[in-house]
Amino acid sequence: MRMEILNILSNPTKTPPWMTSSNSFFNSTTICKYKFISKYDVSVFSSLSSLSKSNPSSKLSHMPTNSSNPGIFPTGYGCSWMQEKSMYETNANNGRKHGPLYSVFPTTPAEVSSVQDLFDFICAGPLMSKLGLTKETVTESIDKWIAYGSYLSRLFQLNELRLTIPQKARFYHYYIPVFFWCEDQISQHRSTYKDGEEIPPLVIGFSAPQGCGKTTLVFALNHLFNVTGRKTATISIDDFYLTAEGQAKLREENPGNALLELRGNAGSHDLSFSIETLTAITKLTKEGTKMKLPRYDKSAYKGKGDRADPSTWPEVEGPLMAVLFEGWMLGFKPLPAELVKRVDPQLETVNKNLEAYYDAWDKFIKAWIVIKIKDPSCVYEWRLQAELAMRAEGKPGMSDEEIKDFVSRYLPAYNAYLPTLYSEGPNGSDPNRILVIEIDEERNPF
Repeated sequence: MRMEILNILSNPTKTPPWMTSSNSFFNSTTICKYKFISKYDVSVFSSLSSLSKSNPSSKLSHMPTNSSNPGIFPTGYGCSWMQEKSMYETNANNGRKHGPLYSVFPTTPAEVSSVQDLFDFICAGPLMSKLGLTKETVTESIDKWIAYGSYLSRLFQLNELRLTIPQKARFYHYYIPVFFWCEDQISQHRSTYKDGEEIPPLVIGFSAPQGCGKTTLVFALNHLFNVTGRKTATISIDDFYLTAEGQAKLREENPGNALLELRGNAGSHDLSFSIETLTAITKLTKEGTKMKLPRYDKSAYKGKGDRADPSTWPEVEGPLMAVLFEGWMLGFKPLPAELVKRVDPQLETVNKNLEAYYDAWDKFIKAWIVIKIKDPSCVYEWRLQAELAMRAEGKPGMSDEEIKDFVSRYLPAYNAYLPTLYSEGPNGSDPNRILVIEIDEERNPF
């Protein structure tokens, strides 16, 4: 998992089409002008504003400053419940301890222009208008953008002063804006409860095809929540797959159906176990409440997979603010039998199985992020990259031919259910609580 996640960030990718080298932040000509300061919780923007006033020719003096809303979103989207936490954190994803995280801070008028470069870079992001972000909201929250970029650089073991444009785009155009959206959704969720009431964690669903980067996105968001003092938990539909024994039984019960021969499609999950787990995790509302989260080992049985030994499951402790629940088929809706049979006759049984999935998964999800792709054929290349990363970790995986065969068993479901997911939204979802993010072949939003 760790190698797979780092692979997505460190592999060379194409520069997003909306970016050019002129928007580069922390380029080779500005690196030497920076020095580190030891406290992030100083208001970066306040200091920058003072610098710009002392130097009217600075680009920063032209940044908009007329917004009065203290949050990242326009008025009405405040995140007042957000709390500061110590800068000395333990990463809940891997137990690695971080020392104080330092922010880059300009100290002369000449250096301010590089913060302006970051400001321009952020404002050029493709999610700005979709999320209701403006130059004013970015201006007043620039200290958060800088701090979160620093946190993510450390998480992915990257030098924040030497990020490539694709890496910067992944942070400032994708992960950080989505994090702000999640904060807003949690704020809305918590506002519906009265003082003194127990507030269950908000379950945010991430529906996205395999290999498109959803696990890495969730990994990054979970880290940002942790380092800013909010407890969250992550779970995947993979963690609810049948055991190897259960999968063998499913195969025997559906002879000749290639879609149910291996894990993946509806019918290959332990739905009772799903309900039990999701019900328990949403009850982690108090200090001291704990539970272990199930995990699935995809490398077991030469890549066919099995549920991991419970002794290896991570423990999570309440009170939780959110549960980040991700999966390739979250939100899929059953379709009329005649429609799915046109896609693939074998899909009829899968479609029937899908009827039980709303109560097992989707009804727990109150906010949705749907990552939209143009062509499901991308999944094969993305899956291949994931398997290569798993092999690099020393874990056994599938051969290239086995990967091709494996992905082919998912494509009928993609072809049948993605159009409805994209046009109508996830099963049972609130249209006002869905964020749809379109990505290209390089996994960049556009």
